[in-house]
Amino acid sequence: MEAFLVSTGLVTLAEIGDKTQLLSFVLAARFRRPGTICVAILLATLVNHGLAGVLANWLVTLFTPTVLKWTLCVVFAAMAVWILIPDKLDEDELETPRRLGVFGTTLVAFFLAEMGDKTQFATVAMVAQYQAFGAVVLGSTLGMMLANVPAVFMGDRLAHRIPLRAVRIAAAIVFVGLAIAAAVSTPAANWS
Repeated sequence: MEAFLVSTGLVTLAEIGDKTQLLSFVLAARFRRPGTICVAILLATLVNHGLAGVLANWLVTLFTPTVLKWTLCVVFAAMAVWILIPDKLDEDELETPRRLGVFGTTLVAFFLAEMGDKTQFATVAMVAQYQAFGAVVLGSTLGMMLANVPAVFMGDRLAHRIPLRAVRIAAAIVFVGLAIAAAVSTPAANWS
């Protein structure tokens, strides 16, 4: 349950002001089909974060428990710094062909925008930390939905009311906490 709750909360915080949330605003304004957009975001996130979880499960087999522990500590600390840097949405991330329709365009654009994104890295690190693939992937997906569904339905009215700097600082503090927790934890026996 801890893995689910931490991943939900952390990804929700990390997603506020993230480029995929900005993409949600743009897609909602362009297509004005919030239900279809939200279903496509859900599917793209499940696949993307599922792949991140598979990668994490593979990575834990490559490293000794001690190396993995300190790698996670460094990754979480780096995420704390990275989260403080505001995201921008690149124009090439919006260049999916309109012939894919609302669902296809959203699915492809959101999946590609999430590749290598903060929340995808956070999912990899949390699956490795907690060794709880399902709980973390479901939690991180829920976190993405908690941040992006309001963006799709409320658009710009919501964007200007969120204190982005405060949210980034809160997320950075959580990542620092995870780095500290990783540093003081005893590596799990199943990491070998």
